[in-house]
Amino acid sequence: MPLSNNQLRHLRGLAHALKPIVLVGAKGVTDAVVAELDGALAHHELVKLKIDASDREARDAMVADLTGRVRAQRVQRVGHTLTLYRRDQENPRIELPR
Repeated sequence: MPLSNNQLRHLRGLAHALKPIVLVGAKGVTDAVVAELDGALAHHELVKLKIDASDREARDAMVADLTGRVRAQRVQRVGHTLTLYRRDQENPRIELPR
């Protein structure tokens, strides 16, 4: 289910103080990066990551690939920094506004 503008604004506010915990390096989106991001989303629900690609189209492709592979929703992308959200169905930690 897509996030509403109010929910996105709330998540962006929560993500503001977060530091990137996953780095997508020169090798791009590897299985190890996907596994690490999947674990981080399972634990935190809201994750910030850094993408090290100088080409904007390459970053866009990596963002699309990552969000699809970990079944997460993009909260925002500013330059090389991406914020993703995936709700934990069994034990949600973040209460979203309606």
